[in-house]
Amino acid sequence: MMIAKYLWILGSLILLILGSIHLFYTFFSDKFSSKNEGLISEMKVSHPILTRGTTMWKAWIGFNASHSSGAMFIGIMNIYLAAVYFPVFQSDHFFFIFNIITVGFYVWLAKKYWFNIPYMGVSISLVCYLAAYLLILVN
Repeated sequence: MMIAKYLWILGSLILLILGSIHLFYTFFSDKFSSKNEGLISEMKVSHPILTRGTTMWKAWIGFNASHSSGAMFIGIMNIYLAAVYFPVFQSDHFFFIFNIITVGFYVWLAKKYWFNIPYMGVSISLVCYLAAYLLILVN
């Protein structure tokens, strides 16, 4: 059962690393800026229909930061819970299934809206999660 535990931790570590890189890029690089300077200028003065309390640029930064922290949270919590409480999860499949569905959704998002590196990363994470869960089911 140790292989299942390590696969789960590996899948979670990938999510943590991807989320951390994404957060770093959001605040400490221009990687998520448009090459079109005019678009950036427009985003900084444009407001969403919902409210004038923010700009599209601030929303863009906020969405990227919250997306990063979500991936980091999933990674950190799963690493901790797998390292400390893995035997408990073997008797309750909700934890495994909920995470697999969540990461599966990330794979779909990555394929449809993102680019190859996050798509490959979350796909590998999903494979690790699925393999770990199958090992639990078999034993």
